[in-house]
Amino acid sequence: MITVRDIMTKDLITVTPDMNISKAAKILLENRINGAPVVDDNGSLVGILCQSDLIAQQKKLPIPTLFTLLDGIIQLTSNKQIEKQIRKIAALSVSEAMTPKVVSVHPDTEIETVAALMVDSNFHTLPVVEGSRLVGVIGKEDVLRTLLPPIEGN
Repeated sequence: MITVRDIMTKDLITVTPDMNISKAAKILLENRINGAPVVDDNGSLVGILCQSDLIAQQKKLPIPTLFTLLDGIIQLTSNKQIEKQIRKIAALSVSEAMTPKVVSVHPDTEIETVAALMVDSNFHTLPVVEGSRLVGVIGKEDVLRTLLPPIEGN
């Protein structure tokens, strides 16, 4: 049975919560990656920063959807959602733009579980965590490589 430990990438490209957004964007672009784990000084995973988090800065300020019912005004978008979108649009640091709730896997997770997560939730890359410490990442390409026959002599 193939596990995450067998195929994960251990050479990590990470960003820190206090890093400037421009620097983080440059790291993603230069390394041609969709996102990067966000780690604190102890190497603990505290979030993930994806290109979509950075692209959110190009959005226009969201205008709440309202409708009237019996002369009352009802807001369809919660104030919390609007505030979250505004924070992402105005973000200057990674901590302000990142997604703090991260789906991660353990090194002993079986490849079938990873494949299901990637397909069902449309994840391209998943952080690999032991305890709270980031130890690797596993991407769709890593999973695809398991379908190739082994190369003779290796």
